[in-house]
Amino acid sequence: MPLSEEEQRLLEQLEQALAAEDPRLASTLRGSKLRARARRIIVLASIGFVAGVAMLMIGVIAASTPVGVAGFALMVAGAYFFLTTWRSRDVEGPDESTQTAPPRPKQGSGSTSDSFMHRMEERWRRRRDDSGS
Repeated sequence: MPLSEEEQRLLEQLEQALAAEDPRLASTLRGSKLRARARRIIVLASIGFVAGVAMLMIGVIAASTPVGVAGFALMVAGAYFFLTTWRSRDVEGPDESTQTAPPRPKQGSGSTSDSFMHRMEERWRRRRDDSGS
């Protein structure tokens, strides 16, 4: 069920107030800034890894130990940054484009902020379900 005009207006006002009060928090909640940064690090790490392989091969072919060692170090660094960024991206949660439905809240959650958010989500669901019937 779509939001009424008043609810949409109130939601937009809340979003604008949040963005004005704390722009970094608003950006974090949107997630676009973090995903873009993670995507950029993954691409750069992949390019670094491939460049490291090329340097390693050039070092082996040219019998130049320093070039080979630098290539190996670049490969290791690229792999490290790729894997750590990939894992942190998975911990943060899936993309909005791949997410189908929000997870159901667990009863008796220990964290205060989690329980607050879960209560708000439940209240919203109940309100939406009651007005739809």
